[in-house]
Amino acid sequence: MSNQLDAIKKLTTVVADTGDIAAIAQYTPQDATTNPSLLFKAAQQPEYKDLLEDAHRYAQKHATETSQQTDLLMDRLFVNFGKRILEIIPGRVSTEVDASLSFDQEGTVAKAHRLIELYEEVGVPRERILIKIASTWEGIRAAERLEKEGIHCNLTLLFSFAQAVACAEAGVTLISPFVGRIYDYYKQAKGADIPLDQDPGVASVTRIYHYYKKFDYKTQVMGASFRKAGQVVRLAGCDLLTISPDLLEELKRSQEPVEQCLSVESAKAQDLAKIHLDEKTYRWMHNEDPMAVDKLSDGIRRFNADARKLEQFAKKVMA
Repeated sequence: MSNQLDAIKKLTTVVADTGDIAAIAQYTPQDATTNPSLLFKAAQQPEYKDLLEDAHRYAQKHATETSQQTDLLMDRLFVNFGKRILEIIPGRVSTEVDASLSFDQEGTVAKAHRLIELYEEVGVPRERILIKIASTWEGIRAAERLEKEGIHCNLTLLFSFAQAVACAEAGVTLISPFVGRIYDYYKQAKGADIPLDQDPGVASVTRIYHYYKKFDYKTQVMGASFRKAGQVVRLAGCDLLTISPDLLEELKRSQEPVEQCLSVESAKAQDLAKIHLDEKTYRWMHNEDPMAVDKLSDGIRRFNADARKLEQFAKKVMA
């Protein structure tokens, strides 16, 4: 009998949300996503010592100042893990721009160029890379520029419908709406668990998916940040779903039936109005969603804290 993971793979592209290369090999996803927190943990494991040592040598060779060496070691480490991951998956890997650049359009573009250059140096074509950028107005504008250069982007920390519409209008390759963090916000506000059929994170992704397919946007929707296997199952049919190893294992062990919940046909049948967002309209519409305002700013702070942990680790390595 087929397990839930296999059933979902027939409806949706499954992405592994981990920097653990062994876990990626175990669950055979199409794509993978990484971030500073995942790399911080993985870089300290003995099986990835060669990737860290290569990044150390590269930074020493190509930079002289300590700060430049630290930045270069981090960038090269991301690329080394990405390259190793791409050796075992058929699709793409997402590599994150530092969260400290979330409101810096020029800095984001420059960092993306650096990462793509490093990937191309080690023989990885840009078609297999997604540059992961926070879904701020500045991040969306940076992604729009990068997409025109053939550099594909994954817009992350996405919580509001305004963010989703702006990303689609910018022509980004992929968005990652955060199911679990939306759920967390409303669960805390309610002071109790929320039934799956009322899950606000699932509802948010469903709304975005319907809007994109209704109006033929090319941007793909990748549900992310899951807390429960049931949330994943409720989004079967979404373009992509990025799932942590513990939930991948839970889905693999379950033989409960999986039904297709999202489809282009159901989206086309929705009664929806198309909207356009300039900067003022975007900022007002996003601001009208207290959850999204809270979770975007909180997410940037958390991502930045994770990046600074990796930065401190890199400084120790360089020392």
